[in-house]
Amino acid sequence: MKKLLLGLIGSSLLAMPALAKESKLKKGFYTMDALGCMLVQECTENVRRVKSIDDIRKEFPNSDFDIVADEFNSMLVSLDQVGVMVFLGPEKYFPPGHRGVYHTVSNNFYLNDAFMHRPSVLMTVMRHEGWHAAQDCMAGTIKNSLIALIFPEDRVPGVWREIVEKTYPKSAVPFEAEAKWAGRTEGMTAKALEACTTGKMWEIYEPTPLTEKWLRKEGFIN
Repeated sequence: MKKLLLGLIGSSLLAMPALAKESKLKKGFYTMDALGCMLVQECTENVRRVKSIDDIRKEFPNSDFDIVADEFNSMLVSLDQVGVMVFLGPEKYFPPGHRGVYHTVSNNFYLNDAFMHRPSVLMTVMRHEGWHAAQDCMAGTIKNSLIALIFPEDRVPGVWREIVEKTYPKSAVPFEAEAKWAGRTEGMTAKALEACTTGKMWEIYEPTPLTEKWLRKEGFIN
């Protein structure tokens, strides 16, 4: 299925085991190797779960998150309802320039704490990665490792597609263009995640023909 994508999308626990795993990283920190280690929860040093905007405030007491608090918490509530956890991760576990990642296998996503002190960046990344979680829902259930487009490709403003075409492989462009758009649009991801909590997102967002074909094949649509 061309519009379905496997794996992780882009671009918590005991200290001693974490350090033991880190020592086995073949390529060291700031690599995809380190990112993968965090995603499978083998590298966990200073990876902490985010349950509300108050957790962000505690991490960055010199920043004012009041203006984004309601939208942020709304997304967290929906994510929690569908079983997605959000974490702050240390910069060393991310390749250079990576600000966040959603993992379709574990259904968790991670925010790079080196960038989250700025409310605007926090929300852009939160919306972007949250949109990937919504795409996961659109593929029938968030409990699989597939994602599906929520809108037809021609619905996404061209500027976002042009941006992602410069940095993502061709197969990922439609998914990333949607997420880039959502990342810059207030409330767009929160609305999609709320639809996700119903368990029948495709009844709120009309699926693309290919997604509808998949949903019927898998028995989600009669």
